[in-house]
Amino acid sequence: MNISKTVEGNKLVVALEGMLDTVTSPELQTFLDGNLNGVSELVLDLKKLEYISSAGLRLILATEKKMREEGTMEIINVNDTVNEIFQMTGFSKVLTIK
Repeated sequence: MNISKTVEGNKLVVALEGMLDTVTSPELQTFLDGNLNGVSELVLDLKKLEYISSAGLRLILATEKKMREEGTMEIINVNDTVNEIFQMTGFSKVLTIK
């Protein structure tokens, strides 16, 4: 998985490419732990995310809960495959997806 970031003041945009699963979730967790200080707006750009497993879903949900205390989180550019997973799991009702 590739992770790239763009910082605009206190807004962090994180673009994910590849697969977010049991193997890559710890990498994203480490990345987020090191980059969320001072961030009040987190945007996850999933345009190039091909697959998300339950481990990836748990990480996104935990990150959303953390950001709710400190600001906001939204998910953008969700492709049909990942959107279907969000719909089937009910995450689309919990997360802010645009």
